[in-house]
Amino acid sequence: MSGTRFALEVQPELPENLARLRELANDLLYSWDRGVRSLFFRLDPALWESCGHNPKVFLRRVSQQRINEAAEDRIYVEAYNRVLSTYDTYLNEHQRKSIDEYLNPKNDLVAYFCAEFGLHESLPIYSGGLGILAGDHCKAASDLGIPFVAVGLLYRQGYFIQTIDEHGNQIAHYKTTEFDQLPLTPACNENGEELHVVVDFPGRPVQLKIWQARAGHIKLYLLDSDLPKNSEADRAITYQLYGGDINTRIQQEIVLGIGGVRALRALGLEPSAWHINEGHAAFQVLERCRELVASGLDFSSAIEQVAGATVFTTHTPVPAGHDIFDHSLISSYFSDYIEQLGLSMEDFLQLGTSPSNQGGFNQTVLALHGSRFHNGVSKIHGEVASQMEGYVWPQIPYRENPMRHVTNGVHVQTFLAHEWSNLYDMRFGMEWRNELLNEEYWDRIDEIPDHSFWSLRQSLKSELLNQVRRRVVLQCRRNRCGEAHIDRITKLLSPHESDILTIGFARRFATYKRATLLFSDPERLARLLNDPRRPVMLVFAGKAHPSDLPGQQLIQVIHEFSRRPEFVGKILLLEGYDLSLARRLVSGVDVWLNTPEYPMEASGTSGQKAGLNGVINLSVLDGWWGEGYNGENGWAITSHDEHYDAAFRNQEEANELLDILEHQVIPLYYDRNGHGFSEGWVRMSKNSMKSALPQFNSQRMVMDYIKGFYSPATRQGRALAKNRSRGARELAAWKDRISQLWSSVSLRRIDHSPRAVKAGERFRIEVAAQLGKLTPDDVRLECLIGKEDEHHEFVATEYFGFTAEGQMDSGETRFILDLEPPLPGLQHFQIRIYPCHPLLSHRFETGRMIWL
Repeated sequence: MSGTRFALEVQPELPENLARLRELANDLLYSWDRGVRSLFFRLDPALWESCGHNPKVFLRRVSQQRINEAAEDRIYVEAYNRVLSTYDTYLNEHQRKSIDEYLNPKNDLVAYFCAEFGLHESLPIYSGGLGILAGDHCKAASDLGIPFVAVGLLYRQGYFIQTIDEHGNQIAHYKTTEFDQLPLTPACNENGEELHVVVDFPGRPVQLKIWQARAGHIKLYLLDSDLPKNSEADRAITYQLYGGDINTRIQQEIVLGIGGVRALRALGLEPSAWHINEGHAAFQVLERCRELVASGLDFSSAIEQVAGATVFTTHTPVPAGHDIFDHSLISSYFSDYIEQLGLSMEDFLQLGTSPSNQGGFNQTVLALHGSRFHNGVSKIHGEVASQMEGYVWPQIPYRENPMRHVTNGVHVQTFLAHEWSNLYDMRFGMEWRNELLNEEYWDRIDEIPDHSFWSLRQSLKSELLNQVRRRVVLQCRRNRCGEAHIDRITKLLSPHESDILTIGFARRFATYKRATLLFSDPERLARLLNDPRRPVMLVFAGKAHPSDLPGQQLIQVIHEFSRRPEFVGKILLLEGYDLSLARRLVSGVDVWLNTPEYPMEASGTSGQKAGLNGVINLSVLDGWWGEGYNGENGWAITSHDEHYDAAFRNQEEANELLDILEHQVIPLYYDRNGHGFSEGWVRMSKNSMKSALPQFNSQRMVMDYIKGFYSPATRQGRALAKNRSRGARELAAWKDRISQLWSSVSLRRIDHSPRAVKAGERFRIEVAAQLGKLTPDDVRLECLIGKEDEHHEFVATEYFGFTAEGQMDSGETRFILDLEPPLPGLQHFQIRIYPCHPLLSHRFETGRMIWL
């Protein structure tokens, strides 16, 4: 049968008593409020699934009969009214009082820029970890009630949809999204006219439409170039997330950074703190500088004022994760723009130059130059980033440079299985939702009877296995597998036979994540998985970027292993990894496996999601697990750093992984008591929850940003902007003096201090400092006191400042310090000098320091 197929959608009319379903469908609060989602699910579960959990599409397609029946159903209407009451109460809540000392909701506003946002599968503008993190950040900002807006791009096709063929090849599919099916509305001015902004590309302007999405208390603004006024090529700029070539990438980042600032201006918003979440949005620094230069400020003063109010988060130590544009490309796109900044091309290119990429313009470097508050996303990553980006502050020891860290967290209400939420409501009352920052509170998990805890965990696994079975069957039938083969693959996936140790590995398939580390000894692995008394199943899922051929090869290797006779049904590779599948996996498996090359895993939030659901982590001690592992809440694979030979490191860590599985994980799971469950497993699973819930949730993360970054950036930005940017001008002029005169600074000791003193006795240290044309007020001379560690490295514990005592005949300035040694026994001290100014955001931001 052939011919054109036409689509017709019969849309229902909502009865008056259910009219606010439409309002609920247009607020992304549904992405973390199960009560809201349940209203749609209860109307038609099958339609809810087929609509991809999109409530706006659902309301257009649900039958009029079902809507009318619900309007007459007292039970449904009562549930609807309860949800609305909770919804209205949430929206009427104000900023938490504990935040008032940091942010003023009337005058302050945080603007958060990111290339992707993963709030829910119904808004497909995310690819993976960065986007999910950004979505969780937005949700926590809403929950805390802080003044916050997010800025991103609206992708017509988003990230690719993945299928895996019968040979293990990843196939990328792109689906065009109709924006009227998303929880979005055009942003309009007071006259109801759509707001558009313009960015300039070589030889032509590009129009951008501003869309807005509501997510509880906050707004998400998204830019769209797919407009009739633009050329076909320019309309495609915002088609695909991380798609196209390097030209597409720089165009998208211009739209996000420059267009994003112009969008906020068009909306009449004046952020007090600006957050650049990864370098994709770094061009916003330039646009804000251009505005200030246009108002009469020189560029040096402008970038001081801009940087003082800016936070930058770097998310990966992987070089490919840092955008670098060729100088010729920068010249093509920014030649006119650079003139507006009052800079030469050479000076402009220096804003993005790093020692390892002299011929490229590095967006991470631009973001660092254009911000004064910088962080990695775990303690380990913060240290790695301090070393990687240490060239920005060349004379500062990396442990003391301005790079800090805020460990990522995940949004509990999004990723905690509803079965756990219901249990907590029943046992602890509703107040547990307000205790996410209270570590002691979560000791109450021990109150849950072990048998109930085990039963709930098994129930979640049963649900997962049921969904895995459906996915595997669909995948196999599409790939023309025979029914006998499908039966062999799914033999362990019966929801009634969930007592099999299930290990999950689901994340982006990048080579440094080493998805195939388990297969280093196939014979041993087969023996472990196929023990009839203690069977084990491995579930893999994830995507590789369409341009990442080595990552796609990992998928093929796993596929090939899954087809071997000894692994059929024991190794499962699922396609189409998305937020919906992720929520199932992180709550349903028994063990969450993570095997990155240390120290390449910046954070790794999937393990946090698993941990808060009682899943036990088995991971290399990298990223968040370096802080999360306490010896009682999971297993740690000893990390061998990059100085080891890669083959040796892989083999050693693979052997340790298999040892842990064979001698710890599998025996513990199958060590059953008289009631049919493992008491030791339940104890470790509870410890996993108790450690993950309060320490690694997104409210804690956002509070860390509020206290350590947003509030200081707001204060610093205002201090530099006050009195027509007087502070910014002063600081820029002072830094220019330091830059010109620092090379003339030198130190020498002129005292004769004793090598030993009695306890309680003071002694004097005297230093002659050649300052040239600088003054004592321009510098701080400092004495560091500490002891040697086991590696004979000096570790400072105390810091004391010298006092200037006038100029000597030699022209040097004499500094003195009368010191009573603060430590007992043998101790060491070092002396250093560095520039100092009261308007600095960080005392070492100039990057200059001299040691005696």
